Amino acid sequence: MAVLAHISTEYYVRLEQGRAPRPSGDVLAAIAGALRLVDAESDHLHLLAGTAPNRTGLHRRDVRPSILALLQRLPQTAAFVMSAAFEILAWNDLAAALMEDFAPLAPEDRNLARRAFPGPQCAGAVLYGVSDAAEFRLSVVMQLRATLARYPADPAVRGLVDELRDASPDFARLWERHDVQAAPMLTKTFRHPVVGEVTVDCDTLTLTDHDQYLVLFSAQPGSPSAEALALLNVLGTEASQYLP
Repeated sequence: MAVLAHISTEYYVRLEQGRAPRPSGDVLAAIAGALRLVDAESDHLHLLAGTAPNRTGLHRRDVRPSILALLQRLPQTAAFVMSAAFEILAWNDLAAALMEDFAPLAPEDRNLARRAFPGPQCAGAVLYGVSDAAEFRLSVVMQLRATLARYPADPAVRGLVDELRDASPDFARLWERHDVQAAPMLTKTFRHPVVGEVTVDCDTLTLTDHDQYLVLFSAQPGSPSAEALALLNVLGTEASQYLP
């Protein structure tokens, strides 16, 4: 075990006998790797030792086939799957009509954090005309901070944070505030260029096995917003004309 964990045999013996000082997060991560613990087991090991998990993995971008199939079974709900780093990984037709057609975009351009903090060159860009843009930006910063803590060695996550801190003074300012609690976003109003205002209920379900999120936008049955979503279902992505 000591060899596999790259620590001295003497130190490992003292750990087993309870004679060594509390191990660091790096040592525990090495032991967890030697024992081939899964994330949940590794997290529990760190919890018992009183240290924060030290992960070296990458955040996942592959979406379960059952979730991909589910997206297409929600014809009256705009739905998409988002990674821990705010990348849109999968979506249904109504989400594309309400927001934008993600299919022709490069993966890096499907990132909602970049949409929320576009930088000086795109300072006038609108985040799909949403009514809660300020609240969403704060939520993005706090969630990215948590994601970076979970994936400190992921170059995509670190690169995104560094990029936004350099490009957006707003992001840099919010990042330095170290806020940890955001107000829940239960409803959201989109100002759509074709059908006008669409007010939807917002539900976010955590897909814990992949550390991803299933985001659902639905309207109250019989409401004008429900009629607008129904019209968008007919119009499809031709109705989505937001400027980048």
